[in-house]
Amino acid sequence: MRKTVLSFGETLWDLLPSGPAPGGAPFNLAFRINSLGDRGIIVTRVGRDELGRKAMERMAGWGMDASQVQMDNHHPTGTVKVTLDDKGNPEFLINPEVAYDFIELTDELLDLAAAADCLCFGTVAQRARTSRLSLQRLLEAAGKGARFLDVNLRKDCFYRETITESLRKATILKLNLQEAHYLAELFAISLSSLPEFCAEIIEEWSLSCCLVTLGQHGAFGASASGTKVYVPGYEIKVTDSCGSGDAFSAGFIHEYLRGRSLADCCQLGNALGTMVAMQPGATTPVTIEEVRHFLKAKRGRFHESSLRPFEVD
Repeated sequence: MRKTVLSFGETLWDLLPSGPAPGGAPFNLAFRINSLGDRGIIVTRVGRDELGRKAMERMAGWGMDASQVQMDNHHPTGTVKVTLDDKGNPEFLINPEVAYDFIELTDELLDLAAAADCLCFGTVAQRARTSRLSLQRLLEAAGKGARFLDVNLRKDCFYRETITESLRKATILKLNLQEAHYLAELFAISLSSLPEFCAEIIEEWSLSCCLVTLGQHGAFGASASGTKVYVPGYEIKVTDSCGSGDAFSAGFIHEYLRGRSLADCCQLGNALGTMVAMQPGATTPVTIEEVRHFLKAKRGRFHESSLRPFEVD
């Protein structure tokens, strides 16, 4: 059965060295959710400008549900300058005062939030008051579905209060290792042991799961039931890692909403994120069949030795 996932926040254009490409974590996530066969609905706002028009054209061409894309007459479509280091890791310069900072609440959105299987959100779109208040109302209206927080810390786009309130509303937290270090310092939690860090985060914020992506070393996941799993990374040639974290989220959510085990959820997310890192840009299509085939193939792996006790194939 198809699941419905609302993805709230930024749609923007990544200004990559190779040229502009549509992006933004919520947009990438909705795109990936659709590619896996579920219904990903992007809740966002773009300008009535050339980039906004092109974004809408891309969504239509990819068969994305654009019913909750708002048009803004006064603010431009978001853009971010992306530079890549020699390992393909991106750095971002995100422009302020753009259309996605002004996402408005509607009755239709409230109804969708109440019925959705999952509501996904981050911190970037909460940097501005209008979108932040709209998201807070949607989280309050959300029914029994999952509330997936990809904390996604970007320079000048988050505050301690935003992080704290987001954690209070989330049921699942996803972050990368750098963000884990930031939260550990922010909330005075030891990160000497990643499993213990995740367990403390889960207990402190009443989460069902905490997920930490580890770049080439894979991903670690922990649940409120005490389950802990480590999925090692793959030996691949990275083209660029833009959107690979969002792909991990989409793969995890796809399995999670079907009641799969934590190991299955992390394995699919890890494989999809890896495949995206092997391709240029964040929105090169990958089908669920291609991911399943990737999982069956024999490949070299990168292991994090401290997490070996929790490793799954």
